[in-house]
Amino acid sequence: MSGNIAVVGEREVAMGFRLIGIADTFIAEGRDAVNMILGMIDKKEYSVVIASWKVRESFESNELRRTEVSLSPLVVFIPRPDGEQSEEPLERFAKRVLGVDINSLRGA
Repeated sequence: MSGNIAVVGEREVAMGFRLIGIADTFIAEGRDAVNMILGMIDKKEYSVVIASWKVRESFESNELRRTEVSLSPLVVFIPRPDGEQSEEPLERFAKRVLGVDINSLRGA
């Protein structure tokens, strides 16, 4: 794993990240995007894979589970520029990515 970041998603998402300097951006949607991300998980050539929430909706449940447990690369789904919101609560994201239950920290 080289520590690189990849972005997979609709044209607006991919081009936005390319404009801020991320070279490995891929315009893909639906099953093409799913297959690309699963291939990235298998090859472990990236440390982080960023994809749009719309791409997430194209995953089957068993495939989505692979992205949720993958830490190498870490797969992160983001809202699209048009304001589409993520459904993953912050608490669940922190537990999945960091292994920290932030709810237990609130009382400390």
